[in-house]
Amino acid sequence: MTFSIVAKETETGAIGIAVASRFFACGAMVPYVSDRAAFASQAFINPLWGLDGLHRLNTGEAPDKILADLVAQDKGQANRQAHMIAPDGRIAQHTGSACVPWAGHRQAQDMSCAGNMLTGPEVVDAMMQSWSDTAGHPFVARLMDAMEAGEHAGGDKRGRQSAALVVHEGQPYPAIDLRVDDHADPLAELRRLIAVSEERFAMFRTAMPTRENFSGMLDRAPLDAAIADKEREMAQNGIASRSHATPLA
Repeated sequence: MTFSIVAKETETGAIGIAVASRFFACGAMVPYVSDRAAFASQAFINPLWGLDGLHRLNTGEAPDKILADLVAQDKGQANRQAHMIAPDGRIAQHTGSACVPWAGHRQAQDMSCAGNMLTGPEVVDAMMQSWSDTAGHPFVARLMDAMEAGEHAGGDKRGRQSAALVVHEGQPYPAIDLRVDDHADPLAELRRLIAVSEERFAMFRTAMPTRENFSGMLDRAPLDAAIADKEREMAQNGIASRSHATPLA
């Protein structure tokens, strides 16, 4: 009842998952992401696959071995779908024989896509083509373009309801973690939230502590200047703020 993309960007270390479904709050159930690996658990979902799978990926286990173990342990594996990407880029995929058709998966270098209850294989094929066509584009944009390509090709055959995006950029906390739990056009709403994040949150994130700099930015003047520059840029381009929030305290 879901389609998703799991991918990484070798050049920057970014890794993430984007997902959409005609099911409430798919972002609470499907994506499991760390700064090193990503695991999507979907269809007749078993959350333990995602929890255990991500932990084992982070410890360096081979993804095909992890998947084989999960399948062997779970009497419901025929109803499950999962795909993952390891820290070294290796991919493993599973679409159980009892997943509601159309169900299947595809993969390319540093990218895996999978779905079930889809209108047909054209959904994942369109995601693959989008990923190929957008090589060199920003990582988040590529994830969203692939999801929208899948939706335009038919998406979830029952319709639309929820979507989510989780991306890590080398830190144990996400660079961006957004969910649309119940919306008539969830991918469009996810796009709006990404745009809102770029108004202030994206700048604020550069000031946050990291493993390399535990204290983060101590002088907020560069942050305030970056936000002011962004506001001027938007005003010059006639773009109204998409955020309903008050300025940062």
